[in-house]
Amino acid sequence: MSDPLVLIPGLVSDARLFQPQIEVLSRRVPVTVLPSARGERIEEVASAALPHLPAKFALAGHGYGGMVAMEILRRAPDRVLRLALMSTTPLADTPGEAAAREPRIIAARAGRFDDVIAEEVPGSALAPGPERVRHIALVKAMARDLGADAYQRQVRAMQRRKDQQAVLRKCKVPVLVLCGAHDTLYPVKRQSFMAELIAQAGLTVIDEAGHLPSVEAPDAVTDALSDWLSAPALTR
Repeated sequence: MSDPLVLIPGLVSDARLFQPQIEVLSRRVPVTVLPSARGERIEEVASAALPHLPAKFALAGHGYGGMVAMEILRRAPDRVLRLALMSTTPLADTPGEAAAREPRIIAARAGRFDDVIAEEVPGSALAPGPERVRHIALVKAMARDLGADAYQRQVRAMQRRKDQQAVLRKCKVPVLVLCGAHDTLYPVKRQSFMAELIAQAGLTVIDEAGHLPSVEAPDAVTDALSDWLSAPALTR
């Protein structure tokens, strides 16, 4: 395990989303957390990030961060040594999905940001149990710190994103597709479909997690990432 690791948090999230994994994995490899709310297109975020990343690296992204990770793979396939996609999708927004995001943008501008985040990551998308309240509080804290402007940029980027299925079909590096069994935003069935697009992909479903497996089941996710980082690199 020696590849530098680049982590990309999801929608209005920051390094706190991966804090348990950073604490463990940074003892073994250099870890970089990529800010992902600096452009209104996925392509802008990826192109702005690439000059600042290691020459070659392992890449992991959650949700919106997974979408950015796929664009980085598309732009720089020779630099990505391995890929982990968590609770995300390679599909573009349908017109209906893109339109459904507009009321939340309007509500965020009107000062109802907490309500918007509650819709984006509802409690029903997380595993049941007493820790759910704490996980939702973390989501809201990260969102408040990043702000409504960052949220709007990320949502615009999601509305405009390209379909990345062809990129995944061409991918020849070790890939981990990871999700929580209770995720209603990007359900297991969709994650299985995504894994099937990739020649050398493994699907890990965390039974005790939902949309935020890295904080809901941190040890399981850290173990899965450790195994992925240790997997032999494929010859391209």
